[in-house]
Amino acid sequence: MYPHLVSLGISEPEKIERYSLRQEAHKDILKIYFSKQKGELFAKSVKFKYPRQVKNVLIDSGSHRYKETTEINRNLTLIIDELNKITRPEKETSTDVKKKILKDLRHLEKVVASKIEEIEKDLEKL
Repeated sequence: MYPHLVSLGISEPEKIERYSLRQEAHKDILKIYFSKQKGELFAKSVKFKYPRQVKNVLIDSGSHRYKETTEINRNLTLIIDELNKITRPEKETSTDVKKKILKDLRHLEKVVASKIEEIEKDLEKL
């Protein structure tokens, strides 16, 4: 019924509760959350990283100038279609979009802080 999710190793797609998709550098990060089972403190989740497909797009035919762009991986779009059938996501309102942007911003702050800490530790070793 869901061949692309099964190919990821998800044997029980009906237990999927929701998913999130974000972009980091040249990768799309898909995180799938499962329903919390009885006796579990936290719901389980799995994370998958997909490299973005790089394309050269002609921007000026007179001078034959191209611009490198990236787009979502085709396999990932097929997986998202299956996830949408399972989760039936509701349409986002502007407040939902604002919350998502703030959440993404907080996540970015954590990633940057972690990277700065890692670089500082490397500098101390020198």
